[in-house]
Amino acid sequence: MVAHGAAPDRTAPAAYIGDSAVPDQVRTRSLAQETAAGVPVPGGQPALDRAMQRHGYKGAFEMAATVDYLFGYDATAGGRRGLDVRPAGRTRTCFDAEVSAFMRTSNPWALRGIAERLVEAADRGLWAEPPPGVLDQLRAAYLELEGQLEGDGE
Repeated sequence: MVAHGAAPDRTAPAAYIGDSAVPDQVRTRSLAQETAAGVPVPGGQPALDRAMQRHGYKGAFEMAATVDYLFGYDATAGGRRGLDVRPAGRTRTCFDAEVSAFMRTSNPWALRGIAERLVEAADRGLWAEPPPGVLDQLRAAYLELEGQLEGDGE
């Protein structure tokens, strides 16, 4: 029996991304090349963070979605590129006072999701070397947010 998604010889199939953002210059790259190319990471670029903040709830949602997309790319490509390309940006969303305050006010579910996804990435080996103590901080942030969200629902 062949595992789902594997070729008959049990190798993982190649995955490619088609980029037609510029219609005159359509490109195809491997999934590993796409994640290595430098996807904008929330928390990693202050100008991007400010732009997302102008969109309130939806901006915070998009910041969390980007982390989810990178996680998916990493899991699919079998590499550790998307979440490792900008180490400072990964956790800035959760720990930077301004960005975290925006997320907590606009969409605390998104911030909780980012913390959860980053811990899962480390647990699955998709985040190569989290700085010492960061995973404990992320777990604490997740639990704090979870408690607040459960309390708000009552």
